[in-house]
Amino acid sequence: MNRPRKLLGAVALTTALALTAACGASTGPEDSNATDVKLRMTVWTSNEDQLKLLETIAAAYRAERPDVSSITFESLPFEDYNTTLTTQIAGGNAPDLAWMGDLSTDLIASDALVGLTDKLKATDGWRYDDLEGSATKEFSRDGTLYAYPFSTSPFALYVNTDLLTKAGQKIDPKTLTWDQVATAGAAVHADTGKAGFVVRDFDYKSWNMLATVWTGFGAAAWSPDGRTCTFADPEMQRAFTFLHDAAFKTKAMPGPGTTADFFAGDAAFTVAQVSRASLLSDKFTYALYPLPAGPAGRYSVIGQAGVGVLASGKHKTQATDFLAYLTNPANSQKLARFFPPPRKSLLTGAKLAADTDVLTAAQLQEAVVDQLPNAVTLPNHTSPAEIAQKGKTALDAMWKPDADIPAVLKSVCTAIEPILAK
Repeated sequence: MNRPRKLLGAVALTTALALTAACGASTGPEDSNATDVKLRMTVWTSNEDQLKLLETIAAAYRAERPDVSSITFESLPFEDYNTTLTTQIAGGNAPDLAWMGDLSTDLIASDALVGLTDKLKATDGWRYDDLEGSATKEFSRDGTLYAYPFSTSPFALYVNTDLLTKAGQKIDPKTLTWDQVATAGAAVHADTGKAGFVVRDFDYKSWNMLATVWTGFGAAAWSPDGRTCTFADPEMQRAFTFLHDAAFKTKAMPGPGTTADFFAGDAAFTVAQVSRASLLSDKFTYALYPLPAGPAGRYSVIGQAGVGVLASGKHKTQATDFLAYLTNPANSQKLARFFPPPRKSLLTGAKLAADTDVLTAAQLQEAVVDQLPNAVTLPNHTSPAEIAQKGKTALDAMWKPDADIPAVLKSVCTAIEPILAK
């Protein structure tokens, strides 16, 4: 652990120093022969069915491992998850295992996670070569996997076909473009008062969610090496011009301060992960399609969640063993009910549809399976919270009718590039 680290830039300096100390302390001896091991795993779900499944798998594991007396799944609010987890680590109260999203980049860079590759490859029947390469890339460094991507969910376009019919709109999913979505969405809003299209979880705050749109314009938040901001590039200007027009000119997208929940029937379209399909109901007729084409053509974006073992946890050996059990082929298939898996053997529309009654095998094949091989992830970088906050502050000027789009995007680079270059 003697190489330079990029630590958690959004956390206070004292927390970062404490995390460094925690990582250093974790290299000491561990009681791998303990007989009363209590494992704790942080998650951000409070869904009863998801927690029940996790607890069922944990109970089966404990039946085989009498040394593990309990496995607790600690639900943390999603909006505070990163802060709470890093605070626990810094305070010497790290969980043994944790779900993670964009925080994974910082955790890997700071050596806060246990390498998993050797253990998973050595586990009988685990089938490491079954993992989809595009799914493991985000959680790997130098050929070692540090978090298992238990949920690899492409973003897709959900469609309320009842609202389209009321507004006299028809779309062809095979040739659908963002311009056509905006046109149909504006018509729905004009005719029914409902929203046109909504980028779920954006809400004029979480700007990284707009990557589900701007990627289709050939834009990116930063250069491939992560050191140079590209918000001011022509492709990004074109993407934000489209979004700004949709919010303030055509009204195809709800403007700032207006909310619309597609799953409650309040919008014609929404961009959301396929894992959100559990929110669908029989309130209206719906369809699911891959993301519309942009000026740069067809594309796919995925949102990921991984689970890793904390290097500062008390029981790294047992935690790594449980992770291998939790993510073996049989349990991956059970988890696929809620979370699109990274295993190629499970990535068929028919298998994904086996445990759901809201989407068909054909829909899942087209919107999930066919999209994964060439998908890109949402923007992810070290110091994600600091980048997110500074980017949001700069982008606030975008959400006014008379915004100077090129100037605002340039200001985003001014705000975040010093962080990227660290």
